[in-house]
Amino acid sequence: MKILVLNGPNLNMLGVREPDIYGKKTYTDLIGMIKEHCDSKGIEVIFKQSNHEGDLVDYIQQALFDKCDGIVINPGAYTHTSVALLDALKAVAIPTVEVHISDVDSREEFRKTSYVSLIAKKTIKGHGFDGYVEAVDFLCAL
Repeated sequence: MKILVLNGPNLNMLGVREPDIYGKKTYTDLIGMIKEHCDSKGIEVIFKQSNHEGDLVDYIQQALFDKCDGIVINPGAYTHTSVALLDALKAVAIPTVEVHISDVDSREEFRKTSYVSLIAKKTIKGHGFDGYVEAVDFLCAL
């Protein structure tokens, strides 16, 4: 099995950005935790992060050619604004799980809208870094 783990804007700033919401662990810590989990299950994992919407679209499209079996995506702020990410996910038709470190539903009103959730098989919110592991396990069970 091969999974793309895709992170959007500002997730590279984990550990620095609003630690009261996102915690003090870094993006490197997140990648290490996911990689360790995937290695233990024999899953090949590709990690990508960008602050640019077009790059994220390109990574989603490339997942089709890389023959990924699933996508775990935290679109960051693009969750609430990007029809382009939704359309890219629809185009590739790869099973997708949307992940948010914080419970976006308990935050600002605008964060309750998610375009990605319209195509995602599952959305995991507010489980911290563990949400990514849950997403990988969910995709494995499909």
